[in-house]
Amino acid sequence: QRKMIKGIIIVNNHGKPRLAKFYQSVTSEEQQQSIIRRVFQQVASRPDSFCNYLEGSIPEWGSNIKLIYRHYATLYFVFAVDSKESDLGILDLIQVFVEALDKCFENVCELDLIFHSDRVHFVLDEIVMGGMVLETNINLILQAIDDQGKMHQKSMKGAKVNETAGTDTVRQQLGAGNQWA
Repeated sequence: QRKMIKGIIIVNNHGKPRLAKFYQSVTSEEQQQSIIRRVFQQVASRPDSFCNYLEGSIPEWGSNIKLIYRHYATLYFVFAVDSKESDLGILDLIQVFVEALDKCFENVCELDLIFHSDRVHFVLDEIVMGGMVLETNINLILQAIDDQGKMHQKSMKGAKVNETAGTDTVRQQLGAGNQWA
């Protein structure tokens, strides 16, 4: 099965990766770092007035690769895709991803990506999984994120109740009764 998206990379204006997700296998960390460096060099060297896609070659993924990206403030959002993919479709997908992050973090910034990388990955996983697009409807994506947040809060409330429970209550919940006393 052909993976349409080979990788998604978010780097800042200095080339520091803030998110890197590879959907087509890259065997070593050195190769991952090399791809990130190469992708950054290719997109950062282009003026913002140029179009947001370029065809190229990333040896680890072959020669039929396009880099489609958007530059927002201090961040480059780069999708490395199969050359047969629609440029405008992927640009729209980047826009959906950024809008979802914006809603999730109330004006997303680079620090959100650093300190809440788990949530950023969760948002991305609602949109893309295994290199294939799952969802593009922003409302459905935001609903899934909201549902996950509610489940997390509910589980945290349950954890706090268990922390304050006495040992007898915990034994009873475990079905141990008084035999451990």
